[in-house]
Amino acid sequence: MGASLLIPVVPKLIATLSRGSLAGASIYGGELAAIFAMIQFIAAPVLGNLSDRYGRRPVLLLSMAAFGLNYLVMGFARSIAWLFLSQAFAGLFGATLATAGAYVADITPGPERAHRFGMIGAANGVGFILGPMIGGILSSYGLRVPFFAAAAIALLNVIYGMLVLPESLPAENRRPFALARAHVLGAFGVLRAIPGVSILLVSILLLRLSLQTLPATWPYFAMQKFDWTPRMVGYTLGMYGAMSIVGQGMLVSRLSRWVGSRGCVAFGLTMAIVGFLGFAFAGSGWLALCFVIPSALGYMSGPTMTGMLSLMVPAERQGELQGALASLVNLSLMVTPPVMTRLYDYYATGEAGVIFPGAPYVAAAALAIGALVLFWPASRAIRPVGQAARN
Repeated sequence: MGASLLIPVVPKLIATLSRGSLAGASIYGGELAAIFAMIQFIAAPVLGNLSDRYGRRPVLLLSMAAFGLNYLVMGFARSIAWLFLSQAFAGLFGATLATAGAYVADITPGPERAHRFGMIGAANGVGFILGPMIGGILSSYGLRVPFFAAAAIALLNVIYGMLVLPESLPAENRRPFALARAHVLGAFGVLRAIPGVSILLVSILLLRLSLQTLPATWPYFAMQKFDWTPRMVGYTLGMYGAMSIVGQGMLVSRLSRWVGSRGCVAFGLTMAIVGFLGFAFAGSGWLALCFVIPSALGYMSGPTMTGMLSLMVPAERQGELQGALASLVNLSLMVTPPVMTRLYDYYATGEAGVIFPGAPYVAAAALAIGALVLFWPASRAIRPVGQAARN
């Protein structure tokens, strides 16, 4: 919620600091997002390995403190350079979700992990629904007020963690920090040695690349094809977020008990494929609305696959795994927005020889199909840690 408080005000702050237009501010905004994602891509495995060595609690507290300082710097910023420095700093220490995932894996029995990872995703989704509304209200008291509110939330969270949050990783489950493994290639190299993990990681990457397509292109697509207003776009994105919360927070555990984890992932990926193809070929806005629900249910696949992967990795490598997964998320944030928006522009303007603004959603559906094709046979070989030895 703290991060999303800033969504309504960041464009105006950038425009103010750059003394330019909102259109020009969007370029800076994209560069700021790219800086954060690129540094996180590099830093996430380092922080994951540090949490395997020193525990989850200190890394979580450090990460939340870094975000609090980042928001303070942004609130006091007097130039664009301040924003770039603060985002780079936040990216360097921003391992909150990855370390939280490792923490959950530490304290959760195997059969319940998919549900708990889904709850993390749902909590994140709730924050991103509430944050912009509260940020919009606070902005009426001053452009920089939401930044200080976000800083207060993060720093209060640090105090809460210091007083209440126990360590989740026992000393006997810790391992020495190895610099050779504390980078993207090192982390993936170690994890690749576990049978089946590599293919599941690729499947998760394809899923993330697919799911990032809608937030990157939806406002442009809906306004052009259906002549929607910004308010209507906002309502549909809110509906999309709400349904992703329902899928991750409620349906994952129920569906996993009914059809198993493999069936739950297959269902989520199938829904994503149906939703994206529906968007691509919908002839009216009301028909497109019908596909918001299945497309959002695609988020069910992520926490379920994360839960399955966590069962295959020993306790002392959970931080390493979550750091690698965080790098995949950041890789998708670096790749999908620029690629899919350019694909949209190429087909929406007729430069391709045909006007087809739904092209990015066909590409997203193809990525989801690829994730399903890789996942289904690989998932048959999944064995929780220690099971192969017992068998």
